Amino acid sequence: MSGAVQTGWSSSAGPAAPAPARSRRRWLLVVTVAWAVLLAGLTWVSVRDDPPTVREQRSLGQAGPVVDRAVGELALAAGAAGLLELGPARIASGCRVTPFADGVRLRREVGVLAATGDERAVLTGIAERLPASWRAGVWTGVDGPELRADAGEFVAVEGRPTGDGRVRLVVDTGCRPVGTGYSPAPATAAGPEADALSAALLALDRPGDTAPELVTAPCPGGGFARTARSADGPGPAASTAALAPLAGNAPLVDQSPVYAYRTGAVTVLAEIGPDATRLAATVGCPG
Repeated sequence: MSGAVQTGWSSSAGPAAPAPARSRRRWLLVVTVAWAVLLAGLTWVSVRDDPPTVREQRSLGQAGPVVDRAVGELALAAGAAGLLELGPARIASGCRVTPFADGVRLRREVGVLAATGDERAVLTGIAERLPASWRAGVWTGVDGPELRADAGEFVAVEGRPTGDGRVRLVVDTGCRPVGTGYSPAPATAAGPEADALSAALLALDRPGDTAPELVTAPCPGGGFARTARSADGPGPAASTAALAPLAGNAPLVDQSPVYAYRTGAVTVLAEIGPDATRLAATVGCPG
């Protein structure tokens, strides 16, 4: 009997042919590709037709007009007698939209009269007069009452007392892609606010100041709220006594360093420090 071992022979009881496994893999590949194509199509339709679902889907260029309209809504809600100042747009770069993309942030402020002790009532009144879609409300924060609202398009509104007879309302886009950038509403022609500012500067012996900065916001019912602002920076020391005659000796705020009064339809705000004085004169939205 020969002891030679035959090679190349396979028993009929050995492993099954791999053809069925290969067929299943091909079907899985087809299904995966089809699913990926379907998801891509749905994503394209969503991006084209659906509203944005996160802040990062709206650029600064798209959010800017929302901010300006929100400032106008706040000016109207504050009332002509309560509005102290419209702040200019402040754009800060350096934030991150994603770990791989830089962004910018736009903020605007609105100053409102609020006597010490009345801050919550003032904030609550403003919240009640804002559009219902903003879902505005006032809560108790760490440092006192806080107004919070959503102006739409992921633009946040917050308000807090400043402790000097005012509350500060802030409209904030959060970090956004730049897009086409921010284009502020065109400044309208100066009105009585410019005359009131000139009178205050003259009383403070600053008649030679440069042309004021004009800040505006569109009012919900048409027209613009306007603030004329003197240039910030160092200047001679001043005293509220020089402004008292313009205030008729009845200021709205006399809480150093803040002094405010009304003359006609204009509210004049002065921040008087030891080395500099800043003035703003404001006309609000018609109620």
